[in-house]
Amino acid sequence: MRNFLRSPLRHRRLRAGTATFAVGAVVAAGLALAAPADASATWSGQAGAAGSGVRHVCAKPSGPHRMACDALVRTDVVQPHAFALNAVSPDATPSGLGPGDLQSAYALPANGGAGQTVAIIDAQDDPNAESDLATYRTQYGLPACTTANGCFKKIDQNGGTSYPTSDTGWSGEISLDLDMVSAVAPNAHILLVEANSATMGDLGASVNQAVAQGAKFVSNSYGGAEDSSDTTSDSQYFNHPGVAITASSGDSGYGAQYPAGSQYVTSVGGTSLTRASNARGWSESVWGTSSGGEGAGSGCSAYDPKPSWQTDSGCANRTIADVSAVADPATGVAVYQTYGGSGWAVYGGTSASAPIIAAVYADAGAPGAGDVPAKYAYQHAGSLNDVTSGANGTCSPTYLCTAGAGYDGPTGLGTPNGLAAFTAGGSSGGNTVTVTGPGNQSGTVGTAASLQIHASDSASGQSLSYSATGLPAGLSINSSSGLISGTPTTAGSNNVTVTAKDTTGATGSASFTWTVAGTGGGTCTGGGQLLGNPGFETGTASPWTASSGVIDNSSSEPSHSGSWKAWLDGYGSTHTDTLSQTVTIPAGCKATLSFWLHVDTAETGTTAYDKLTVQANSTTLHTYSNVDAGTGYVQRTFDLSSFAGQSVTLKFTGTEDSSLQTSFVIDDAALNAS
Repeated sequence: MRNFLRSPLRHRRLRAGTATFAVGAVVAAGLALAAPADASATWSGQAGAAGSGVRHVCAKPSGPHRMACDALVRTDVVQPHAFALNAVSPDATPSGLGPGDLQSAYALPANGGAGQTVAIIDAQDDPNAESDLATYRTQYGLPACTTANGCFKKIDQNGGTSYPTSDTGWSGEISLDLDMVSAVAPNAHILLVEANSATMGDLGASVNQAVAQGAKFVSNSYGGAEDSSDTTSDSQYFNHPGVAITASSGDSGYGAQYPAGSQYVTSVGGTSLTRASNARGWSESVWGTSSGGEGAGSGCSAYDPKPSWQTDSGCANRTIADVSAVADPATGVAVYQTYGGSGWAVYGGTSASAPIIAAVYADAGAPGAGDVPAKYAYQHAGSLNDVTSGANGTCSPTYLCTAGAGYDGPTGLGTPNGLAAFTAGGSSGGNTVTVTGPGNQSGTVGTAASLQIHASDSASGQSLSYSATGLPAGLSINSSSGLISGTPTTAGSNNVTVTAKDTTGATGSASFTWTVAGTGGGTCTGGGQLLGNPGFETGTASPWTASSGVIDNSSSEPSHSGSWKAWLDGYGSTHTDTLSQTVTIPAGCKATLSFWLHVDTAETGTTAYDKLTVQANSTTLHTYSNVDAGTGYVQRTFDLSSFAGQSVTLKFTGTEDSSLQTSFVIDDAALNAS
């Protein structure tokens, strides 16, 4: 018999027209923008100004071997009232980019990081780190990450709880780091190591402590001027085989900084990331300008030797950067900070890109035991988004500061396009396998497709075998030739990764998107999108029929896009909600029903207590339950071609039992006929 004497309701829904607050959140009221931590926190940077409407959150380095965090906060964005926790809509201005945006832009899984621990290295203490993290994750529907459930841990650089002096500037950096790891690897554990000070010695000791604690992914969002002791710091703090260590390249435009110049880290540059009408849905350019002084750092190290896996010819030493991610504050990310901040803010800087890349590594799985994971991107260069425009200054040779095809300083080899470029296993026995990315593909249901995959091996005489994951239904790859062929049977967008392997076990991969469009089974007249108000953005149900309160714009459960969605159940008591619409599918048409569904629950275990039934007339298409809960939206599709020439009622019925809520949130529905 089910045990009803369980923990209290964790997520009580408040209907439209009432104030919406996260249960247990502690938020101080306030209206003003956050002030700089101190007078020295508004500074010109190592080589230039942060830019109009932006300020550095950390104090300027005060001497040799001292570091500054690379976080920038927008001062030209009006903050919401601090007491209105959900006043900012996720993934929308002015909140900056959220988890859904980053996962979309970089083709990342929505539930990544399971079983991994990502360490964040920062100076000084943020006393609100855990509570601010909880607010961010609640806002975006991410699973809880707390000390109590073992997901979050904060320690000092010696592994204890004697935390250093708190600092409002570094607290902003800590909030940014924790939020970016949460956005990209929502199921990873997070270890925050707080150094006693912003010296290389204390920060380096914190890196060692993180590795001693078992972290395989360590993010460092700080930097300082290079000096002759850097190679000593390399061996003391950053030479950890089998650990992916990232370091931000800097925010002052062209010019090298440390530890981004270390031969043992993945040096992370920065981009401007904006939505676009291309197949990817996003475009990127270098964060910076040709006049220099601000933007992502890059350059040729004065002291650190060049690692064997880096082959550019214009720098005899280590070249910065290896890869990149969004860093431009103008296309910045959402961050929640209350110690030194007033709540939601828009952040940027390569302090954002470094933890993003550390979390991508965590999504990809544990590095090889003896590897320097920075080499993985060079083994899978075709599996990255190549950034080819923009500059962060003027230099010679020009690729050190100006983007172009292939490798360049400000963005390295590019930005994540799935996980292949961050996965172990690219080389074995000294061989390197390279798969040429074919670019995004498109096709049509019922029309034969053919795509030849090309790969090369650094060793002569090697034969390659091919495999693929994520291919559209109806397609397969020839393991000997690398030819993908077949006839697609199902419409949809597919994230495909192809892998080539030689006889020594060395592998290479490339990732791309293959979109398959539907086609009709006869002459289709009057097709297209058949549903009215498919995203519920009118703010009313019509022409849907819905239970009271189902059409909702509160932000405690985010919409997939826009402001409105359909929220069924979520009360934690016996309840039934319905949503339905009747349409006529023209004769001769192929019809596909799709909708985005997010299931959020306080239930545990594998028993289906609360259910959502999807029907077309009397036909049950599928039943979802609390067991299907996840951290974000998942698109669901059904073929309704058998209803062509008929009037069909699409109906969603959510039933909830007597305790512990389950919310079934539906958005961006479509019934396309073609």
